Amino acid sequence: MIHLPNLLRSRASHARVTNVELFFDLVFVFAVTQLSHTLLQHLSLAGALQTGFLLLAVWWVWVYTCWFTNWIDPDKPSVRVLLFVLMLAGLLMSAAIPHAFEREGLLFAGAYVFIQLVRTGFMLHALREHDRANYLNFLRIFAWLCVSGALWLAGGFSADGVRAAFWIAALALEIGGPTVGFFTPGLGRSSTADWKVDGTHTAERCSLFVIIALGESILVTGATAADHPATTTAVCAFVVAFLGSVAMWWIYFNIGAERGSHHIAHSDDPGRMARAVYTYFHIPIIAGIVVCAVADELTIAHPDGHVGLADAFVLLGGPVLYLLGNLYFKRASANNFPLSHLVGLGLLVVTAPFATMLTPLALGAATSAILVLVAVWETRSFAAGARA
Repeated sequence: MIHLPNLLRSRASHARVTNVELFFDLVFVFAVTQLSHTLLQHLSLAGALQTGFLLLAVWWVWVYTCWFTNWIDPDKPSVRVLLFVLMLAGLLMSAAIPHAFEREGLLFAGAYVFIQLVRTGFMLHALREHDRANYLNFLRIFAWLCVSGALWLAGGFSADGVRAAFWIAALALEIGGPTVGFFTPGLGRSSTADWKVDGTHTAERCSLFVIIALGESILVTGATAADHPATTTAVCAFVVAFLGSVAMWWIYFNIGAERGSHHIAHSDDPGRMARAVYTYFHIPIIAGIVVCAVADELTIAHPDGHVGLADAFVLLGGPVLYLLGNLYFKRASANNFPLSHLVGLGLLVVTAPFATMLTPLALGAATSAILVLVAVWETRSFAAGARA
């Protein structure tokens, strides 16, 4: 009998994030850039819905791979080769993002399905002789992905509303699967107790994705500023955008990231926390950063222009999404919702009725000031031992 090599990570110590995982993430720098540019070019309700949908798909591919590398050893040669193959497919998927609902639908769907099925199939190969409970878990996941994959490909061959219907059904299956334990006839359902994740690794990987998204915001700020004359208002807009990015970094990393990492590392059921906090709760955080990147580009390109309704939704919506995501992320490791975030959300709501009366620079300055206020308030409250 031929015994399969053990490709799983050792649980004797913390599963560190490897260089090949960081290299893999470079694909998603491109993906986030594509998403922000797609939203900027289609600044309408339909464009926002399509971009939001594609963001969910990109996140779902990445987060499934994050779970994969939590269990598998990325430094094994066969695993590295697999990640390189997935990177190529990820580049093709990312390249198709701007026209995924048009001429590049099949390319997007084909690359997406390839990543999901090939990665999960490899995991079955790695687990078969070494972890029976997780093997059955991934067998259920593979069955669900086969069904959703058929819907993705059907949508790729379709057009217009039919494509959207197929794809919404496919993504709904994948997003809803973990909440019902990937129940499969004949195999039952998975338990989060079977998902023996390394919590510290999961927290670190998600923190790095937040850095990727914030990096896109910085790139947009610099690239847009470089394309426009350095007028007084343009320089002010540049500074406002930068301060907003710094505030977002501070809000997530100063307290939330470390506290969340400690909480999941000492959780009795890290699989459940990884599913809720690091799989679902991070979606609005990433979405908020992407929308803020678009807002920064609008502010720097037209600091003295008119704020239309779509512009207002972008300039206010990004911070709202970001604070909401952080609100629930931090609530998972604390006894209360952070008061600083609730106040920040309240101030954004109060600002909304006046948004179209302001210039992009003025509105951008207001939202950045609110984010800075939240960051400072939380830091001072936490230092004083009060509820932040």
